[in-house]
Amino acid sequence: MRTQVVIVGAGPAGLLLSHLLGLEGIESVLVERQTAEHVQARIRAGMLEAGTVELLRSVGLGDRLDVEGMEHRGIHLQWPGERHHLDFVDLVGRSVTIYGQTEITKDLMVAREKAGHPAYYSTSDLAVHDVTERPYVTFVDSSGKPQRVDADVVVGCDGFHGPSRLSIPSPEVGERTYPFAWLGVLADVAPSSDELIYAWHPDGFAMHSMRSPRVSRFYLQVAPDEDIEQWSDDRIWTALSTRLGLSGWTLQTGTITEKSVLPMRSFVSTPMRHGNLYLAGDAAHIVPPTGAKGLNLAVADVGLLARALTASFRGDDSLADAYSETALRRVWRCTHFSWWMTSMLHRHGDDFDVQLQLAQLRRTVSSEAAATELADNYSGLPL
Repeated sequence: MRTQVVIVGAGPAGLLLSHLLGLEGIESVLVERQTAEHVQARIRAGMLEAGTVELLRSVGLGDRLDVEGMEHRGIHLQWPGERHHLDFVDLVGRSVTIYGQTEITKDLMVAREKAGHPAYYSTSDLAVHDVTERPYVTFVDSSGKPQRVDADVVVGCDGFHGPSRLSIPSPEVGERTYPFAWLGVLADVAPSSDELIYAWHPDGFAMHSMRSPRVSRFYLQVAPDEDIEQWSDDRIWTALSTRLGLSGWTLQTGTITEKSVLPMRSFVSTPMRHGNLYLAGDAAHIVPPTGAKGLNLAVADVGLLARALTASFRGDDSLADAYSETALRRVWRCTHFSWWMTSMLHRHGDDFDVQLQLAQLRRTVSSEAAATELADNYSGLPL
């Protein structure tokens, strides 16, 4: 098989890139190791930056988002006895939207089916070859038949464990592993807050989020090696009620439908291009989820790369040549913001660190300049 672009990985980044290229008349083939059902069901990010929402709308993917997405003007920052609201619209003129990654994936899969672009799911033995000359991808399809797809360009949207990044010789890697993790909980209960709550607490960080008017998402700071079997539903609700507790406010509880332990790390691999291979999303960088940047960074990569590849196929290689450097400027800015939010809100270190964290929180909610800096980064820098 021959195509213009082979996209390795059919998560939101790969699906969106294929959609954007298709609108410009550029052919692509998607190759994914997991089943379509597994990709669609993965519960990940849920907060969309203003620029992400604008991009999805501009390419015909905003119909369900506009109906079911929950627009938020800002977030709440909390520590024991105090909760403060930061209004992003007042501060920087931008809002954020709650719309789960599972929903974005559904929208993208429907769009791809309508467009009729080829996609292979449930593949094995996937490998990327000859990326500096005539790139191609080999794999075994779901029926057990070996396949080869030749292309002008290969794009790795295959996450941290995918094969694409391994095709870049001697990359420079920056990494920070955090001494804590998140216990993530999905519950069938209406949100107890109008907007997200980020709570510092002596027992550890807690977060109240949501996926819809009927489904809430919660996170608790735990140890990286935490045994999830030790966390009964009652223990989870008790910990959330304690860490999110505030006089005059009650946390509503309900049926917990999913729980998992999420390790936290910062990871950046450079460059994001080698020959005719380009990386996007988690294949090149991972951020802790505190700053809600993972999916939004992937969308930013893909939006930039789609423009670069479109121009390249039309004879102008300048954007493609600058892709890695341009993308990494945003990656490092968001990596810093995610590190900063994580360091400020999670219990770690000694009592000296506690006072530094509380001083930073008080500064953030009392200074318009500090609040504006958080709002500007959280709501999303221009794509």
